[in-house]
Amino acid sequence: MTYFELFEIPFSLQVNAQLLSKKYFDLSRKYHPDFFTQSDSASQEEALEMTSLLNKAWKTFKDPNATLRYALTLKGLLDSEEKHQLSPDFLMEMMDINEQLSEGDPSTFPALEEKLKKIEEAIYGPVKAIIEQYQDGSTSHTQLLEVKEYYFRKKYLNRIRQRLSN
Repeated sequence: MTYFELFEIPFSLQVNAQLLSKKYFDLSRKYHPDFFTQSDSASQEEALEMTSLLNKAWKTFKDPNATLRYALTLKGLLDSEEKHQLSPDFLMEMMDINEQLSEGDPSTFPALEEKLKKIEEAIYGPVKAIIEQYQDGSTSHTQLLEVKEYYFRKKYLNRIRQRLSN
């Protein structure tokens, strides 16, 4: 059972947060182990498994990056061990930012954060419509590969942001 099936929502690259919260609380009540204390051991075990799956799904869906990773994995476009090759131009730009960050001058950090924000906006622009308006069966394989490229670039940007905040 996929997380989408569990939540009874259509496959997408981003989920509706309001709908998700309502579904989560409904399913939490349905599968909560406390409601199965008088049931047989098989029913109790199933309730525990469903609660565990529900919590994993909830955690994934609450994080847009994790949702994207999960959706791309389901589509067979992402492997957990994959070493995706980013473009040399992007990597050079990231190397420049990393060098500035390594110099450790905190006065430059706000400018670096602003630069990262602009890069993120630039890489999101081409895939925004694909992510926000995804339609199973209508979105092409090529478009999903563009989303995959975006995912890896954003992942790289997030690692730099973590270094900036430490």
